[in-house]
Amino acid sequence: MLVDVEGGHVVEVLPDRSADSFAAWLKAHRGVEVICRDRAGCYAEGAQRGAPLAVQVADRWHLLHNLSGVVQRAVSRHRAHLREPATPEVIEAPAAALEPVREEGASAARTRSRHAEVHQARAQGMTITQISRELRLSRKTVRRYATAADAEELISDERAPRRTLLDAYLPYLHQRWEQGCRSTDQLLAELRERGYLGSARTLRRLTATLRTATVKPATPAAPKVREVTGWIVQSPSKVAAEDLATLEQITARCPELASVTELTRQFAEMLVHRRGEQDLEGWATRADTSPARELRDFVTGLRRDWAAVKAGLTLPYSSGTVEGNVNRIKMIKRIMYGRANADLLRIRVLHGY
Repeated sequence: MLVDVEGGHVVEVLPDRSADSFAAWLKAHRGVEVICRDRAGCYAEGAQRGAPLAVQVADRWHLLHNLSGVVQRAVSRHRAHLREPATPEVIEAPAAALEPVREEGASAARTRSRHAEVHQARAQGMTITQISRELRLSRKTVRRYATAADAEELISDERAPRRTLLDAYLPYLHQRWEQGCRSTDQLLAELRERGYLGSARTLRRLTATLRTATVKPATPAAPKVREVTGWIVQSPSKVAAEDLATLEQITARCPELASVTELTRQFAEMLVHRRGEQDLEGWATRADTSPARELRDFVTGLRRDWAAVKAGLTLPYSSGTVEGNVNRIKMIKRIMYGRANADLLRIRVLHGY
């Protein structure tokens, strides 16, 4: 579709998107002085063949859109830098964490039940022998239950912590843990020097318990690649303050993204104020030395279409009216779906109905 950029109306609908069709139309309509187009190679070639004296203008929106894709690829490549490094929140480990954890299970419940049964039977006047036969327990066991005033006495005896080779080194381990030593291998080496003969597995069980009790990792969610791309491409005045702060943290962690951000904003400023004639060459030189290969490739593409790009960043012409007519064509095509061909579409587009 060809549009009169100044008048805003459609002048022709070509049968295909090719350099030959475009060049043929230009040769048949002499006098075209300015051709505003996107970055497609077929339009550049057709304009050169059909109207070699016309000024070709690369559309500014398409230039910024191309740069946005470049920024997104660069951000995606440095995705690891988007997440803020986790800062563990260290809480002082309680001394009890150094003791083995022993949960009360079925044995304690069974002890309480038997203790109650034995004392109930004694209250009914039954002898130790009778209770032994009734509950099918040894007389020694019944006597132990009967002499215990409270079941907790029996449970505490049963659940008494078993001593290990590590017990003598618990004060030293507690001291080293408070000093910030979290390496099991390091602690094991230090204990070996002090005479510890136990296994490394025993120590690892203890340090795993300590880590669970003392470290709470803080893992903030990383922003999405598209979000960061938007923060870079948009004007800083249109980005929320907290997003700008996050972007500053990201660029501080990644020098390449810092370079991408700076050069992208310079290009956008040049585009908005149409300073291509004065600033484009200097910007391209700086981008050529950027550590981001995506920007270097972008400049290489600009240089292949240099005259049109410079004109696009300098002259007031753009393809905005073309995009508006493209939307109108889409609406007409939906209305005509399945009931007409390209000839009728061309007539409706040209005559505006």
